[in-house]
Amino acid sequence: MRHGDKVNNLGRKKSHRVALLKNMACSLIEHKRIVTTVAKAKALRVYIEPLLTKSKTNTTHSRRVIFSYLQNKEAIKTLFGVIAEKIATRPGGYVRIIKTGFRKGDGAQMAMIELVDFNEILLAKSGTDSGAKKRTRRSGGAKKSTTSAPVVDLTEETEVIDYPVDVAETVEESAETGNDEVTYKEESSEEASEENKEA
Repeated sequence: MRHGDKVNNLGRKKSHRVALLKNMACSLIEHKRIVTTVAKAKALRVYIEPLLTKSKTNTTHSRRVIFSYLQNKEAIKTLFGVIAEKIATRPGGYVRIIKTGFRKGDGAQMAMIELVDFNEILLAKSGTDSGAKKRTRRSGGAKKSTTSAPVVDLTEETEVIDYPVDVAETVEESAETGNDEVTYKEESSEEASEENKEA
């Protein structure tokens, strides 16, 4: 039974799994986007997001802690340099997983995992280069204005105009031209009522 087992072992022993996540994290930091299976992408997200949060504080201690996870000096330089600047204002959710279909060989479900702030296409569409958008509270947010619509006084009598119905318009399609041109023909109301009685 696997009750309470929240770790996806990915079919590997612990040392193999840690090495896999370490290498994938370094690749994600270097390339900003990698393609892998959905299970590995979800495991990588859990592994790398705390490291990205810790990289926001550029201290010797945080550098040493992250180095103990990544064991790669170039990844540490990139993480504390370029990436830390971009994610400085984002309060979490640094990576995005996009499912891309199934692998042809074994049918495994594939996904692309990327750093959110480095997707130039989406940033160009939104028009913002900074990471986080301002969040609004769902309950008790901005109150609606108390001004109401102008009140119309309906007590005054309005004049009702009764127009006589003596001309009715009917629409005929012209069969002579062979196209769908529409012509209007005017008839008197008596002729229109006679046609209605006959039909």
